[in-house]
Amino acid sequence: MRPLKPVELHFLGTGGGRFVMVTQRRRTAGIRVVHGDTQVHIDPGPGALVFSNWAKLSPRRLDGLVVTHCHPDHYTDAEVFIEAMTDGTRSRKGVFAAPPSVTRGLGGLGQCVSDYHKGLVGELVELEPGKEFRVDELEFTGTKALHSDPASTGVRFKVPGVGSVGYTCDTGYFEGLSEQHEGERLLILCVIWPRNRKIKMHLCTDGALRVIREARPASAIITHFGWGMLEADPVEEAAYLQREAGIPVVAAEDGIKVAPGEQLVIQGPRKRDESLVFDV
Repeated sequence: MRPLKPVELHFLGTGGGRFVMVTQRRRTAGIRVVHGDTQVHIDPGPGALVFSNWAKLSPRRLDGLVVTHCHPDHYTDAEVFIEAMTDGTRSRKGVFAAPPSVTRGLGGLGQCVSDYHKGLVGELVELEPGKEFRVDELEFTGTKALHSDPASTGVRFKVPGVGSVGYTCDTGYFEGLSEQHEGERLLILCVIWPRNRKIKMHLCTDGALRVIREARPASAIITHFGWGMLEADPVEEAAYLQREAGIPVVAAEDGIKVAPGEQLVIQGPRKRDESLVFDV
């Protein structure tokens, strides 16, 4: 019996929204999923190329790329990553998954990845709720989102021996959102605004708490912070969520590495940082 491969999630960027993106108060580089030799990048916004290389996670090692919707803090480095993933366009390989707003254009948005770049990959997946696809041993499923890009689609993916990890992408709360993420080992929520600061078609801390209580994941991470959230302090918002929901909830920081398994292990971005370990 082959030993199970660990999975690591590298939060290369934890910023979201226009003003955080243009100032880079927090990076907008997305998340790299590493499972053995398999690597998948989710939402490569501005800085994804630079900070992937900075973290010694070369985009040339990518096997998959996921763009959840057609807003620049989620897609701007996608074409560069496709060129890297395909060995400088010399090999037709890798999986590229994105909704039709990204791949074809929809409702005045996009297309934001060219037909030329779409033609370079080994497999093109038009992402939508319920759509299933694989990147090696990782099994992905699209999840519904409610956002200003009507085609916005989150993902959950199953990791052998670990369970499911969910990523809401940008979304407002709606009936059925939580059901898609029930019982996940780790739920990653894009929470752009703090408590008592509702924002249309996004989650604030109050919406995130409702999702966590209903979905009952083993643990949760909040990320994709807007200016208002950074002013309020994401660490305090995560602590509030943890107290209210009764599960480990962590505010992501640029450069952290997260390893979900029998325990949730979080390594800070600095070598001197001690790991945080939660039983889940």
